[in-house]
Amino acid sequence: MRILGIDCGTERTGWGVILSDGRKHRVLAHGVIRTSAKDPLENRLCEIACALRSILAEHRPEAAAVEEVFYSQNVRTALKLAHVRGVALLAVAEARVALGEYSPLEVKNSVVGYGRAEKQQVGRMVRVLTGLEQEMETEDVSDAIAVAICHATCVGSALGSGTGSSPRKAAGGSQ
Repeated sequence: MRILGIDCGTERTGWGVILSDGRKHRVLAHGVIRTSAKDPLENRLCEIACALRSILAEHRPEAAAVEEVFYSQNVRTALKLAHVRGVALLAVAEARVALGEYSPLEVKNSVVGYGRAEKQQVGRMVRVLTGLEQEMETEDVSDAIAVAICHATCVGSALGSGTGSSPRKAAGGSQ
């Protein structure tokens, strides 16, 4: 399965496309959508949306995955992140791609085996699990690939259980 993982951010939105059978994962493409903090938020959201639409059209994933909004000490930061996440969800829905949403705890647990893992541990495990030798451009990229791996693992375990049902929050329909 070809999966697009997205790590939402207003200045840097990481993305990664993997090919996975639920146990073996290979990175096909990855990158960072960068916007300027000097630009108005609405312009930055537009840039992110356009870039995600282009990525979706070019790589044609069968599924996409994003992290759920986490509770932040800074309400303004959480609201901006929610805006970016909304743009990502819209781009995925427009492309008619199945979506999975996972908490940061679920992503870290899936990739590292420990829900409170540090970002460096996540990056190392992403490289181990995918066979990537070089460091990724930013932590945003490794986080995006980690989200995709989490989705692949959840989909793979649901298929492997013989139930044929989709994992929690990974249905392609509306929620």
